[in-house]
Amino acid sequence: QVQLVESGGGLVQAGGSLRLSCAVSGTFSSIDTMAWYRQAPGKQRELIATISSGGYANYENPAKGRCTISRDNAKNSVYLQMNSLVPEDTAVYYCYAIVYQTERPPPIFLWGQGTQVTVSS
Repeated sequence: QVQLVESGGGLVQAGGSLRLSCAVSGTFSSIDTMAWYRQAPGKQRELIATISSGGYANYENPAKGRCTISRDNAKNSVYLQMNSLVPEDTAVYYCYAIVYQTERPPPIFLWGQGTQVTVSS
């Protein structure tokens, strides 16, 4: 069974940094786009950043200037480095991946279990 396993959340003071990690485990052929989302209490899940299999990154408003997405294809992992955190960044953070279980489509679309990030003022 292919799944995403996240780690790295926690409690941090405003102005601090956190690095989230997410690894794809199980048997599969390849990983396409990977991404990070977040969902704050009472709000919709929102996209933070995506990264292609080739390493091309794209950022949405919540992350621009403060977050860096990266991936290590050898480790089947994606990371989110978050700096200058503010209380408004408090949310559950989810990784997302498009995974090909075989060389042929269709791929499967996976979500991590979510990791809580809490930023105190």
